[in-house]
Amino acid sequence: MSIIIKELVRRKLKQTSDIELLDYSQQYGFSISKEQAKQISNFLKHYNGDPFRHDNRETMFRELANITDLHTAKAARKLLNELIKSYGLEYLFE
Repeated sequence: MSIIIKELVRRKLKQTSDIELLDYSQQYGFSISKEQAKQISNFLKHYNGDPFRHDNRETMFRELANITDLHTAKAARKLLNELIKSYGLEYLFE
């Protein structure tokens, strides 16, 4: 079952729109600009690493910081962590 859940998470990351990211940021209590949301969404659509592996997530956030800025990468990390917790998926992430 975890294989199916992991594939759903990967697809969702690739399909997350900038509008959804803005909604999530408001829902989880932090701010990102429309431009930052577009940059994050575009980055996620093209990222091929495994988000379930800690080292790949770290690489993903470093690359995101290079594309946007450190503040945006930290906001994206916070958002991902909040979503993982809210759906009870901590066990899938190393």
